[in-house]
Amino acid sequence: MSASTLQVVQAGLVPYAEALAWQRALAHARITGPLEHDVMLLLEHPAVVTLGRTARSAHVLRPKGVEVVEVERGGDVTFHGPGQLVGYPIIDLSGHRRDLHWYLRALEQALIAALAELGIPGERNPSYTGVWARGRKIASIGVHVRQWVTWHGFALNVTTDLAEFERIIPCGIPGVVMTSLERERQACGTETRALWDAAVGAVVRGFEATFRVTARSSPDGASALDPRLPAATS
Repeated sequence: MSASTLQVVQAGLVPYAEALAWQRALAHARITGPLEHDVMLLLEHPAVVTLGRTARSAHVLRPKGVEVVEVERGGDVTFHGPGQLVGYPIIDLSGHRRDLHWYLRALEQALIAALAELGIPGERNPSYTGVWARGRKIASIGVHVRQWVTWHGFALNVTTDLAEFERIIPCGIPGVVMTSLERERQACGTETRALWDAAVGAVVRGFEATFRVTARSSPDGASALDPRLPAATS
């Protein structure tokens, strides 16, 4: 694969700790050389609350019954769960632009482009990182960068149970209202599987257009390093 190729791995439902170790191993391999191309993991998590570097414990309102994990990504508190499309781009910014602010805006743009393809008017909020739809937050973003290689990424609510966000103050934003593709499109029943597939395709195309890469799909993680590799030391 060339430097302009993004390997996309659709990994299904992956426990958070396993996905975190997988990301760290990929990032370490990208930094040190064995991994010669960028990768994006697309997956779902069982219910979990994660705390970024600027998170406040007071923003976790109802921790009972869900795992709470502190991680190295930027940002505050967020929820991950089934029906949420989580993307972890492992990208060497040296091949794009060595600018973290540019990268965050590029992630937003890729998601806004994906939403547009799905008929939803995505937009930025100048005060916060992430993507909104009709004034409600539909995608959260939090990243970590080391030696210009990224990990962590974005969470796009597709068919997520929005009641789960009542566990937290999402991203530490008082009064924020969360939404999903399902809610914005008023999809239901048998439409939800098709909506997931459409969201995956739109996100991949959003990344291709924004980062000017060619996406190559992998059916599993075998060719993007084994997810059972131990976490790299950070």
